Amino acid sequence: MIKRIFAVLSIILLIVLIWIGYQLNYHPSLDAYKDHFIPIEEKPEKESADLKVTFLGVSTLLVDDGQTAFMTDGFFTRPGLLQLNSISPNKDLIVQSLGKLGVKSLAAVIPVHSHYDHALDSAVVAELTNADLVGSESTRNIGLGFGLPENRIKVVTNESKLQYGKFKITILKSSHIPGGRYLGEITSPITNPTKASEYKMGDCYSVLVEHGNRSILIQGSAGFIPGALKGHKADVVYLGVSGLGKFDESYLQEYWKETMETVGAKRAILVHWDDFFEPLDGELVLLPPFLDNFDNSIKFLLAKGKASDVDIRIPIVWKPADPFTGLKF
Repeated sequence: MIKRIFAVLSIILLIVLIWIGYQLNYHPSLDAYKDHFIPIEEKPEKESADLKVTFLGVSTLLVDDGQTAFMTDGFFTRPGLLQLNSISPNKDLIVQSLGKLGVKSLAAVIPVHSHYDHALDSAVVAELTNADLVGSESTRNIGLGFGLPENRIKVVTNESKLQYGKFKITILKSSHIPGGRYLGEITSPITNPTKASEYKMGDCYSVLVEHGNRSILIQGSAGFIPGALKGHKADVVYLGVSGLGKFDESYLQEYWKETMETVGAKRAILVHWDDFFEPLDGELVLLPPFLDNFDNSIKFLLAKGKASDVDIRIPIVWKPADPFTGLKF
């Protein structure tokens, strides 16, 4: 009898393990949404747009006008799920990634908050590119732990304004999507390797970028503070959607209202949709359904965009793109 019970329990355990393995490794396809990929100039014209943005997974964006460039987050290491008890920036991979981008110098690296999937590599990228590391006190402690000098770290607060070349950058207080982990502050310099949980969120920001008569808002997380963006305008929003598909329509409606509608954007380019436990060396894949439901998110956004005359786009990793291409102003 005991042997029979043990055998049944073993079979149940095996089935559970197989199910968990499937859930961790199943990635829904983006094929149904290829018509919404942002257009890429394979052979840019001589008079091509002077502002290009390159998506590099999660909320890492390289923003470049040909004279000055800065990067949000700068996350390249992307440790696997089973590595989260001991993570550290992979400097060789970061050097390789910057080389692939042709990036030798940056004006600034700006993590939108201090979770590891945004800020793990930020100080390394700043050091390699002679950039300022811009962020909260928590981000400062990431920089200090790596060894960046204080004069290379700029601590910002709500409505802090920065100028790099032609870029006018305003830092705006925001919020993580509800239910996030690793909340709180990083109160002392981080030394690596360490647990992912040591990368506490700190302050969360939206980044408003004005360049000439055009503007973009980088909304790296799918959270918001009601009214925080009031009075600010942006032509295009890089809209974080990670976890959004797990929320009901009322939250999605509020998120749209507090971001897209408030700033009057003509286009949303979706970021933070990819599985950040997977490397950047191939095509990005969506998060497994038990972590997010991208179909729910994009179906809502496409319907909302159609009703509001707002274009919804998906960026292509490693490919520089004009965020304003095809828009009428």
